[in-house]
Amino acid sequence: MLILAIDTSGKQGSIALVRCEADTTSTLEVVPLRGGTFSAQLIPQIAELLSKHGLSKSDLDAFAVATGPGSFTGLRVGLAAIKALAEILRKPITTVSLLEVIAAQAKPSTVEENRIVLAALDAGRNEVFVGEYKLGPDMPSCVAEDLLRLDELAGRVSKSSLPVCTPDASVEQALDRSGENSNIIRVRRPDAVSVANLGWRKFRAGQKVSPEELDATYIRRAEAEIKRPIHTRA
Repeated sequence: MLILAIDTSGKQGSIALVRCEADTTSTLEVVPLRGGTFSAQLIPQIAELLSKHGLSKSDLDAFAVATGPGSFTGLRVGLAAIKALAEILRKPITTVSLLEVIAAQAKPSTVEENRIVLAALDAGRNEVFVGEYKLGPDMPSCVAEDLLRLDELAGRVSKSSLPVCTPDASVEQALDRSGENSNIIRVRRPDAVSVANLGWRKFRAGQKVSPEELDATYIRRAEAEIKRPIHTRA
């Protein structure tokens, strides 16, 4: 299966072309996207990437896309492009949360299988996106995702003693200042390649969405709105 993966959730983004077979994946190429110009870059970069590898859009078998959390504008650009391509080509889509990618990096050798972990991603403004995930044999399952202040995350870790997976030094430093740094697991920052790799696992598990179902996970709400989990799964 040839997967085109897109991540436009942050200040910088990326596109990846990944070939997937059984338990292995091979990255043909990953292309960085400059922040602030996703709408102008995305389609031309996809066309150039395919042409460079002697491929056409019809050679793509599926799409994997990061649905957030992140920039409202950036996510809309990426999702709109994937929605249009999937509708035209009639190819399947799988969606991936960046917090899910972070949690998936907590290896069984580091954290016991079926253990709950917290995935944390710096949200700016002294806030952090936090996902609570249960680790499984193949991929993590979401319990809830929240937007917290850094001190609220430290308080949550203090009460629960849950491991925290994060790619961000700012999160680690905040937990260090609060004395809650013993359970930190530093992981790689998610990108289009990691979105494709986890997306492949989700495809194999039958987890697909239609273009009509495709939506973003913003998490951050208006300042006046009370923070609360945006979704919960059993």
